[in-house]
Amino acid sequence: MKKTIGQYKNSIAGLELNERTLNTNTLILAEDGSGKTHLANKIRQFVMDNGVPTIYFDFTDTEIDKVEDKFKMNNKFFYMRFAESEEFDKALQDAITEKKDIYMAVNPNYFSFKKEIKSNVSRMLQTPELLQNYYYIFHETSMLNAFYTKFEDFLLYTLNLVNMKKYGLTFLTQPHETFEDPKIKLLFTFLYLGKCTNVNYFNTSLLKNLKPNTFFFQYRTNNNTLLFNPVKSDIVYIDV
Repeated sequence: MKKTIGQYKNSIAGLELNERTLNTNTLILAEDGSGKTHLANKIRQFVMDNGVPTIYFDFTDTEIDKVEDKFKMNNKFFYMRFAESEEFDKALQDAITEKKDIYMAVNPNYFSFKKEIKSNVSRMLQTPELLQNYYYIFHETSMLNAFYTKFEDFLLYTLNLVNMKKYGLTFLTQPHETFEDPKIKLLFTFLYLGKCTNVNYFNTSLLKNLKPNTFFFQYRTNNNTLLFNPVKSDIVYIDV
């Protein structure tokens, strides 16, 4: 199944999601108001349309009545809020068994402050049934500096998580030096860069004036080779 979600600036072809999207990783980086959530929801809807359940981790810890309406536009919306309790653990297992499309609000304070300690939220992310059956979407909090201190226990095993998962994942965040690391970038086949005015990040001259729902799209080609496949780039407009 292919789904057109936008248009290339320099081509008459439409931007299409396809089966490769399900099995590889996508990174969406842009400042507030750039359309990160809109694009992520397009990917989420495509995954669901292909019969793969999704779990959307919202690290802004959004209350259910503040969740954007686009997530509630079908009967697959199932809201949970992470808690360290037996009741939560049972509710999560029930939701997984029923293959619910889960929208989970998570307070970053549940992450560990110490590298040698794995938090309960990190353990939850590694639930075998989720790794085998679910497509993950991570939406980070806007409190970047404080968040990544607590989020470090997750970042340390991101590579292992990727290798353990059956399907790909989508990560959407504001630009941050963490994601300039070449090792981190190699985890992602598709990279969408939206408006970014900070001179420390990426190609600022190109990105600082991008309009909402417009991204500098980079993707690694899918050729059979023993070397790294080349990366292609273009400006894309995501359908509203």
